This record gives sequence, structure tokens and C-alpha cells, in this order.
Amino acid sequence: MVRRPTARGGDDGGAVTAGRGAGVVLCVDVGSTFTKAALVDVGAGELLATASRPTTLATDVLDGVAAARAEVEERAGVTAGEVLACSSAGGGLRIAVVGYEALVTAEAGRRVAVTAGGRVVHVHAGPLDGAGPAGLRAARPDVVLLVGGTDGGNADVVTHNAARLARARVAAPVVYAGNADAAGEVRDLLLAAGRRVSVAGNVLPRIGVLDPGPARAAIREVFLRHVIGGKGLSRGPAFRRMVRGATPDVVLAGVEVLADGAAGVPGVGDVLVVDVGGATTDVYSVLTPAGEDADLPREVVAPLWRARSVEGDLGMRWSAPGVVEAALAERLVDDAEAAVLGAHAARVAADPGLLPHGTAETDADARLARLAVTVALRRHGRPGSPSAAPRPLRDVGLVVGSGGVLRHADDAGRRLILAPAVTDHGGGWRVPERARLAVDARYVLLAAGLLAAQAPQAAARLATTYLAPVAS
Repeated sequence: MVRRPTARGGDDGGAVTAGRGAGVVLCVDVGSTFTKAALVDVGAGELLATASRPTTLATDVLDGVAAARAEVEERAGVTAGEVLACSSAGGGLRIAVVGYEALVTAEAGRRVAVTAGGRVVHVHAGPLDGAGPAGLRAARPDVVLLVGGTDGGNADVVTHNAARLARARVAAPVVYAGNADAAGEVRDLLLAAGRRVSVAGNVLPRIGVLDPGPARAAIREVFLRHVIGGKGLSRGPAFRRMVRGATPDVVLAGVEVLADGAAGVPGVGDVLVVDVGGATTDVYSVLTPAGEDADLPREVVAPLWRARSVEGDLGMRWSAPGVVEAALAERLVDDAEAAVLGAHAARVAADPGLLPHGTAETDADARLARLAVTVALRRHGRPGSPSAAPRPLRDVGLVVGSGGVLRHADDAGRRLILAPAVTDHGGGWRVPERARLAVDARYVLLAAGLLAAQAPQAAARLATTYLAPVAS
């Protein structure tokens, strides 16, 4: 269950006067616009204070981190002993997928890439010939995920693609997660050309079996080793040392902790999270298949029960016009409303720092957010192919909203924006009508994700205690 905080600071990020535990950790998310910080007493699993400051891309991102740190430490009256960070600054993690066949390994690779905290900017299926290398180069990926074939199957296409990647003018490091029998040859081809390559377990070891874990871990390591340092975000090595992963990957880990709990800290079970940002709307779901869901017809690429989807055309500022276009396509607005809302979307896209003033602009922002939630959830829940079943969301017991538009709204506004998660049947499946609603108003999911590996019980306490319930 989501429990209200007791004897601690409220959602305004105020100071905490409870006793201190074994260590205080600063959890930081360095975003493209804002740097969010949560100060945590790990021993007690307590959230001490939170703050949000502008990300200082023009100078050094550590300037913004320092400002956020000073604010939370002053509020809490304690000093952090360790800093853990995640980052989506500098455009986040751009992933290109090169696969064998579009409906099998390329689709498997795409699913793994989006759960690894990246935005998939290019997918190529089949032999990498003709204009293929040029298209890959034009996508400007940070990482290339090379996949292809089940273990022991045909290796001709994946070795051909490795050879072409070795010659292509694409500087991004390669993560190979294809046919295990071809791993040695693929690695040798790339290393001989001076390419950076990591080998992980096959994302599709057998037809119908999707194993994202090894590839996801390898992408995370490449992000930490090569991508963060190459963004020019900070002058020294300190930032690279504190970063543990890309923000979406870390948040997914936090959502998993919320669902699963830890020893002595029960989780909430099936959960759905929708994060409405300025440029994208991300959806996370952690489900445990049971009953008829466990017997869903086997797909060529099995469903991911712990999944994330990112909608790059749905956002509150940079991508606001895309929300209106998508809402029209889904028949959620008519032409008259689209014209009025489109004018607002154009204004905020031209000036992403614009804050709403007055009732009309506040209402327009809330409408954009509700539409973004509706479309993003429909896309997340829809089947991946005509023969597949939709994602089984009806048993979700908790729906969590995140993002500035929800953090700054009152309960009525939060209910309005999140209502489609439990009322919209336009996606073609049963929605979780009896789910409770909550908002991550204090960045606890990113803090839980950053702490999940080293302090799982503290992470679980944070995730299950500090979400703000939305009154019905």
C-alpha cells in the first residue's frame, strides 16, 4: 500500500527532525532542464528533504548539483556522505538497433533498448547494405545494439552486419546481444577495426523467450563508460563517478522496487507509472502474470512484464504540438479544440521555459497532460503485433503519476490528468478501474532506483511510503 509519511517533511520538501540512521545519501537526477535532488537517511529509509534547481548545461552540470545539494542539506540540517546520480542531460541515451528480422530479433532488440533507459532513434532489420550504414550514421546514436538470431541458429546476417559496422563511419560503441555462437567472431571483427564492443547474453536465446537483463546491464555500462563522458556535461571525472545510469533505467528499477518490495517491506504488486515530461511521456509497468494472463498465446517475441515505453512526440513543452496531433489521430479532440489547443502548444514549444499564468493557460496545460497520458497509455498497452494480446493492465492496483505538471497540481487537477488510466477503454482492453491513484511529488522513484542495488530495504521503504495519494 502507499502509506502517508509520518513525522517527516511534507511534499514541499521541508526539513525532517527524525533521528538519523547509518548514512545519509544524496540522490540526484540531472535532467536536461532541471536537476532534482532527494536527501535520504539510508539506515532509517527516510526521505529528509528534496529540491529542484535548473540544470547548468551552460557551465558545468555539477554547479546545479551543488546548488540542489546545498538546498537539501540546509533544509535537513545534515550533510550527505555519498552522492548517487542518474542523468538524461545532453539529450539522454540514443540507441540504434541493428537486427536480423523485423518481427523477431529487431523487435526484441527494440524492446530491450527502451527498457535500458534509452530512446530508440533508429531500427534496421536485415543485412546492413546499401543506404543502411548512412541511415544509421544520420541517426547519431550513442550506442548501437547489434542483435540477430537465436542461439545456435543462422549467424550469416549478424556476422555480415558486424563486418559492415566495423567499416561504417559510426563512432558509437556496440553492444552485441545476438546469437551466442557468433559472439567471438562478431567481437573479433569489431575489435580488429578499433571499435568499442561489449558482448552480452542473447536477447532472444530461443523463439518466444526474451531475456533483456544482460543486454540492459551492458548498455548501462557503456552509458557510464563512454556516453556520459562524451556529452561534455562536466569538466572533470567527478560527475562520471557519481552517475549510476540513465534516468529512465534508474526509474524503472525504482518502479520494480515499488512493485516487489524487499525483505520485510512488502511491495504494492502490479503497478503502472506515467511520467509526463517536457519532451517525452514515459510509461512504466511492472506486472506479474496470473490466471489467464499467464496462459497468453506465446508470441514469437515474448512480452516484457517489466517494461518501459517512451513517446518522443508527447510532451508538455518541446513536444506539445505532437500531443495535439496524436489526440486528433486518436479522435480524442475535434478540429475546433485542436485549433485552440494547438495555438497553446505552439507557444509553449517555442518557449519551453514558459510557465502557465492564469486559469486559461493552467487549464490548457492540464488538458495537454491528460491527452498525453491517454495516448501514451494506449500505446503502452496495445499489442505489439496483430496476433498478440494487449498488455494485461486490469489487475494493476496502483497508478502513479509523475512530472512537473502533476507535482504542482492540486488533487482535483491530479485526478483529472490521471483519470484516463482508470477510465479510458479506447485502447481496446480492460483498464484497472479499481486502482488507487498517487503522485511521485518528491522524486522517490528515482531515489529508490538509485538505492535499489546497495540498499534494497531502504529503497522499498522510500517507494512505498512517500508517494502522495490522490484523494478520490
